[in-house]
Amino acid sequence: KYSDSDSDSDMPYFRACLHIEGLVAPIAGSPVLAEREPRSRPAVAPLKKCTDGSSDTGGGSDTDSFRGASLFSWLQSRTIRRGVFVDPARDNFRTMTSLYRSMNPAVESVNLGTQTHGAVFNLEYSPDGSVLTVACEQTEVLLFDPISSRHIKTLTEAHEDCVNNIRFLDNRLFATCSDDTTIALWDLRKLNSKVCSLHGHASWVKNIEYDTNTRLLVTSGFDGNVITWDTNRFTEDGCPHKKFFHTRYLMRMRLTPDCSKMLISTSSGYLLILHDLDLTQSLEVGSYRMLRARRTPLSSGTSTSRSACTPRQGNDSSKLHPHREGLSPRNSLEVLTPEIPGERDRGNCITSLQLHPKGWATLIRCSSNTDDQEWTCVYEFQEGAPTRPLVSPRCSLRLTHYIEEANVGRGYIKELCFSPDGRLICSPYGYGVRLLAFDERCGELVDCLPIQTSCLREIRSIYSHSDVVLTTKFSPTHCQLASGCLSGRVALYQPKF
Repeated sequence: KYSDSDSDSDMPYFRACLHIEGLVAPIAGSPVLAEREPRSRPAVAPLKKCTDGSSDTGGGSDTDSFRGASLFSWLQSRTIRRGVFVDPARDNFRTMTSLYRSMNPAVESVNLGTQTHGAVFNLEYSPDGSVLTVACEQTEVLLFDPISSRHIKTLTEAHEDCVNNIRFLDNRLFATCSDDTTIALWDLRKLNSKVCSLHGHASWVKNIEYDTNTRLLVTSGFDGNVITWDTNRFTEDGCPHKKFFHTRYLMRMRLTPDCSKMLISTSSGYLLILHDLDLTQSLEVGSYRMLRARRTPLSSGTSTSRSACTPRQGNDSSKLHPHREGLSPRNSLEVLTPEIPGERDRGNCITSLQLHPKGWATLIRCSSNTDDQEWTCVYEFQEGAPTRPLVSPRCSLRLTHYIEEANVGRGYIKELCFSPDGRLICSPYGYGVRLLAFDERCGELVDCLPIQTSCLREIRSIYSHSDVVLTTKFSPTHCQLASGCLSGRVALYQPKF
């Protein structure tokens, strides 16, 4: 940041550097913007130095209005045909690639580990990026300031068994779940005790999601149940809950960013998708044997457009679930067996499941039933016209990218993650992490969808642990990444030039 004492001669060079790197929008009339503006537009008069040190364009308010209009037009031209959920800065791939390639372990992160909390199973940042929470094997939850690496507090007896997952409801409330079959609500302003404990699962609770539209907490466990909790009415004794869904071999459950779909992965290799999600209803699905008997492989296909695909054979839910015919299309169920490279003739277990931050794709980590291979795969959501108006699911998945992972730490689940902008994937890789992208420029997924399935590009590998890495997480607000390993150490990574 420039101060008043900085010389005026340095300012043009500094601003030019920012323009080149794409960090700020060019001012109307600058050479960068002039290349983008139509030639028929009048040029903006150069800045003149006033006697009082301020700048004058000679055009008064009319020139200022034109400058603002030109800047707005330039920003608008960068987002046209890009969709309303696309960041205008997406074209600044040079800056993003430079930042990602320069990620290195932060010196301060060396002291984040302790000797008492056991393995790190999950990492979660608060929405404002001010707190990093760590779910530990030995009943503890650690809280850190991720910017200063300062330890804030240790919840020594957060649960009676290992803590599996943490989810923030807002900037102050967060939930934890455990193998003790309970979920706990916590308030950052009062960490001496739980807000309340929630009881309802019969086995280990592994996953927490939160529907911001209905303020329903959604949990899943190894008992096969997906349970919703009404946080609008919670008290010290808990809150109302009901069983929403049940299936055998449940591993992970996720909600899309807009909470319109629920994805469930299983240890038997199935991926279940509930479309037009309505969490206020409970589903009574038939036996799992019926679903398994109807399993249908999912082809990678050759479609290049998310909006121009055709319905796929074998994915008609009227064939998978004839009992749903004539019922409401809400919560319609699609059952898929995602294609896994190298695992065409063998079963697999989908251990980790994540959603693209813009809802474009799903990311899975899977292993073969013999634990001799591991893969990371990206499946794009494809929109298609339903073959049966009230029964057919609204979309299917297409395998777009994949990469084989290091077969290290067999039997442990490795949690991978997307970066907040969706350009990058961080995947545990042995004693370190790998940063993976859809192309060598760290482009957006929709800009580099392959005609044929292609490999993810490795942007950077970082080895900073002395044991197997189990979980990773990007900060939602800063260019920072965290990883946790089996021996209990937490490492932070940030750009280093």
